[in-house]
Amino acid sequence: MNYLISLIVFSIIFIMGCRSENKKPTYREVKELQKELVDVNKVLVQKDREKIKAYVLRRGWDMVETDAGLWYQIYKEGSGEKAATGKDIALNYELYLLDGTICYASDSTGLKEFTIGKGSVETGLEIGVLYLQEGDQARLILPPHLAHGLVGDDACIPARSVVIYDLEVVKISN
Repeated sequence: MNYLISLIVFSIIFIMGCRSENKKPTYREVKELQKELVDVNKVLVQKDREKIKAYVLRRGWDMVETDAGLWYQIYKEGSGEKAATGKDIALNYELYLLDGTICYASDSTGLKEFTIGKGSVETGLEIGVLYLQEGDQARLILPPHLAHGLVGDDACIPARSVVIYDLEVVKISN
């Protein structure tokens, strides 16, 4: 996977370095580069999906995969208010990598609180909580494109990491 990222970076540097400083790329050159980047991204997304699927199978988890690539499992159902865009939500959580490394947890950081749909958390978490209600306990597996992407979070989460949220919905309010 790192090979593909290196190949992309090298290709961009090579293409940009081969032109004179005053020459702008042609429309065709830009379109070709865009197509290459889309193709590489499709390969990376598929590799992430295969890695997640193997992880889920090894653990015997009964998870659902969404069209966006998010995986989720509600392993204990609550009976409270349903999550919806615009509502405030508070979560007890543990966030870890596929190798088991714990990156963040509410035990040390406090509850994760945000307004659903405001974009203040990872896209995958925004999507995932919409399947939940107050009192639910669930797992969410976020591939890199729904988590911290190509660069990670500059702290605990490395570049292109799949992350897992094990969470409990503590409160949902308007």
